[in-house]
Amino acid sequence: MKREERRQAIMDLLVEHREVDLDDLAERFAVSKMTIHRDLDELEQAGVLRKVRGGATADSGTQFESDFRIRARQDAAAKERMARAALELIEPGMTVMINDGSMAAVLGSMLPEKRPLTVITNNAAILDGLRDEPGITLLGLGGVYSAKFNGFFGVVTEAALSQLRADIAFVSTPAVADLKAFHMDDNVVRSKQKMMGAASRRCLLVNHTRFGRTALHTLADLDRFDWVITDDQPAGDAAKEIEAAGLKLMIAKD
Repeated sequence: MKREERRQAIMDLLVEHREVDLDDLAERFAVSKMTIHRDLDELEQAGVLRKVRGGATADSGTQFESDFRIRARQDAAAKERMARAALELIEPGMTVMINDGSMAAVLGSMLPEKRPLTVITNNAAILDGLRDEPGITLLGLGGVYSAKFNGFFGVVTEAALSQLRADIAFVSTPAVADLKAFHMDDNVVRSKQKMMGAASRRCLLVNHTRFGRTALHTLADLDRFDWVITDDQPAGDAAKEIEAAGLKLMIAKD
């Protein structure tokens, strides 16, 4: 097996299992542990995974979020449920902002059901999916392209957002704890915050497994959002804390 084929196979295993074991990989591909170490090092540098003792993981950490190519292939049913719940908040004729991320991309693919709409986004997957859709006025936010997040960020993105207004903004996050949303990348945080500031109403999208986690940067207090949508009951007391704070938690069921 060629090196690139082996690394793609490692990515496929991460999608399926979320983590891989170094010894198992060496045995599976009939190569040395040092070769697997080099593979994991390069995939880590590319932002695909995070090395841990004895292997690697695609799960997020305080300073790590896996590559868009990994996230886009995970949790399809959960994303579908959350996107359907979010779609119910949209009415034809609205101006809608949607941020980067694989969860947001699923919602973006459903937007033609609510046409006519004006859609403002820095999400490359949404831009690609909606560019030929009739009834969709598409405003693409420029900036520096990030392959890791499959979106556009930076000064140009933020400047454009400061000149725009929307009826509703959909913002996703990889971590929620203590009634706050977090993200590990400062450029991504700034673009999300700009979207929130430019919208009349705001909706947070977060997988139920991401509750009880933090990341390097605080994105926003949860009371900045009109709705918090998740795919299942969060573990622990997260749901009770959110409801006790007077916030609206929507659990998207089948």
